[in-house]
Amino acid sequence: MSTVYALLFIVATLVLVIGLARKIVQYAKTPAPLKIATTPAPVTQAGVVMRMFREVVFFESLFKGTKWTWIFAWLFHMALFVVLLRHLRYFTDPVWLPIELIQPFGVYAGFAMLAGLAGLLVRRIFVDRVRYISAPSDYLWLLVLIFIGISGLMMKFVAHTDIVMVKQFFTGLMGFSIGTLPIDFPLVVHLTLVALLMILFPFSKLLHVPGIFFSPSRNQVDNPREKRHLAPWAKAMEE
Repeated sequence: MSTVYALLFIVATLVLVIGLARKIVQYAKTPAPLKIATTPAPVTQAGVVMRMFREVVFFESLFKGTKWTWIFAWLFHMALFVVLLRHLRYFTDPVWLPIELIQPFGVYAGFAMLAGLAGLLVRRIFVDRVRYISAPSDYLWLLVLIFIGISGLMMKFVAHTDIVMVKQFFTGLMGFSIGTLPIDFPLVVHLTLVALLMILFPFSKLLHVPGIFFSPSRNQVDNPREKRHLAPWAKAMEE
């Protein structure tokens, strides 16, 4: 079983890294033929940086659009960020001091993440206009993330897993050495769903994570009068 999961995570990591890299290159090469910054928009590059910061950290446009969705979405994403940082202890030896300091908060972040996901799932089920445009994959991703969170918390509060062995397994795997992985049911569910998430991530709607940085409605300077906007292919045609 340890060998199976070692191979699974090697494949999952390769698919995630290569798939993300290909998508980012594709986004970077996609032309933006029009100046379509959503107004009111910044008129300087520094303003664009600040706008992107507010969008990524505070979900500014979502906050302006719908407060209830913003609450659950922001809660989920920020809690997930803390949870991911907490998990770095399984891949670093010695554990970095900032990661050590956030360990107690990571547990509470797990509950906050589930609360945010539950709110987003309820929204998709009970809000008519959202349910109408929801695809089966929208529900699937929410359920996958919810069960990842539940199985992770179960290892902490219900069926304790030998996290020392888990860390030895993953640090060994980073050096292409396959160790022994505890075969506990919550851990097996947790790792299986995480691997599934890693494999499918580059082909899913979850690509809004890198995609937001390439959104022309967010990353463009609002200066159409001061500077003519030309896509590279349009510039080549003029020449």
